[in-house]
Amino acid sequence: MTDNTPVIIGVGEASERIDAADYQALSPVELAARAAKAALEDAGGRAGLAAAIELIAAIRQFEVSGPRAVPPFGRADNFPRAVARRIGADPARAVLEPVGGQGPQHLINELANAIGRGEPGLAMICGSEAISTVRHLLTRGETRDWAESVGGELEDRGFGPRLSEPELAAHGARTPIQIYALYENARRARRGLGRAAYALEMGRLFAPFTEVAHRNPHAMSRELFSAEELATVTARNRLVADPYPRRMVARDQANQGAAVLIASVAQAKAFGVPQDRWVYLHGGGDVAERMPLDRADLAAYPAAGVAGRRALELAGIAAAEVALFDLYSCFPVAVSDVRDELGVAPDDPRPLTVTGGLPFFGGAGNNYSMHAIASMARSLRAQPGAYGFVGANGGFLSKYSVGVYSTKASNWRGFDSTALQAEIDAWPTPPRAPDDALTGAVETYTIDYGREAPTGVVIGRTPAGERFVAAVEDPTLVAQMIAHDPLGADLACARDEAGRRLVTALG
Repeated sequence: MTDNTPVIIGVGEASERIDAADYQALSPVELAARAAKAALEDAGGRAGLAAAIELIAAIRQFEVSGPRAVPPFGRADNFPRAVARRIGADPARAVLEPVGGQGPQHLINELANAIGRGEPGLAMICGSEAISTVRHLLTRGETRDWAESVGGELEDRGFGPRLSEPELAAHGARTPIQIYALYENARRARRGLGRAAYALEMGRLFAPFTEVAHRNPHAMSRELFSAEELATVTARNRLVADPYPRRMVARDQANQGAAVLIASVAQAKAFGVPQDRWVYLHGGGDVAERMPLDRADLAAYPAAGVAGRRALELAGIAAAEVALFDLYSCFPVAVSDVRDELGVAPDDPRPLTVTGGLPFFGGAGNNYSMHAIASMARSLRAQPGAYGFVGANGGFLSKYSVGVYSTKASNWRGFDSTALQAEIDAWPTPPRAPDDALTGAVETYTIDYGREAPTGVVIGRTPAGERFVAAVEDPTLVAQMIAHDPLGADLACARDEAGRRLVTALG
């Protein structure tokens, strides 16, 4: 091993539930700092380790993920340095990552390459969410003062690019749950399954996740569910957007923090970190998908497959040789699409999560995969020489970062995803329908149950194969979609005063 080979030497997590006897209503900074302290202890708690951190990078909280966001209790003006101050660190650089669940793995890949070049020798990444506490306190009419003026250098990388089209938003598909539901029903169409059969398939995917969450002390929900219980719509498991019952989607009410300490082999040795703590990054990849309507197949996530296969190639292994996976699980399709891309069979007994997944462990905002990396590191230490695969997803199946890990020593070679991205960017895109195209067939759809009355969104294809978006707002037509599966149905549209397509007939 070269002295500049990067290794993870410490991982830490912190969490609290509002119903716990020791609940303290910790702020995001406090949760992240507790996780950071735990990561330092995990590395052996050597004196001077925190002071030697040269770079600290943080994940952006959900409540500051947009330019107009105003956190109700205020925030630290320099989140990474606020955490650093609490652990006795004063790094030369501080970074705030853009929005996206790929962020933790992307930072690991970036910092591993930087350490491999000799800069820096020791870095920490951290993040947290206190969404559950914020909602709990607001419901009770309580306030907190989490504003903190820290100052100092900060490399704020902004919010990132727009990830979806105004056309989708104008017709009612604005949020992740609405857009992922469109992908999910497209996958159901490709599978040729009815609603009930596909719901059970999603339940079978996620039921094992509940078993992992049940054993995880940091999980926000440790309740066990069978596939049938997850698939069955009840008062407590209501439909939120077809085809998703509530328990099938990411649980954003979480209070969780996580941190990872990554160093060069030279620094790890200098601080006497035992080698049985070292976890190596054997391969990685970072890619971006195209806009949703520019994808040839809404039922697939080929960009994630490109990144995943390249990371495995760099590691010198096949997917069959991976012992542990953590596939980002905000919605079932995010798991099943990547599983399919990697050639992992639906009945493969290997676990697809090491945390319990976002619906059960908790969807800690953009920071979930930091918990996955922390859990993966601990799991691999317990299985020396085994390989683990972390797949981190951002946006609307928009950005994917991959890491392949093992305690098995590996000389660092570095990697660059530029060629992968060029390949993705060159893929052909389906044609868009002209403005006067008002008939076609349903390619996919969703029904949003989050409003006073349910409404629908469809993506259609003209007879010439051109793609378009339309809203379904007529209660009679929405009821028809609820009663009869609309996949593949003929549809006719008209333009409203705003120029949107509105479905006027479904056949």
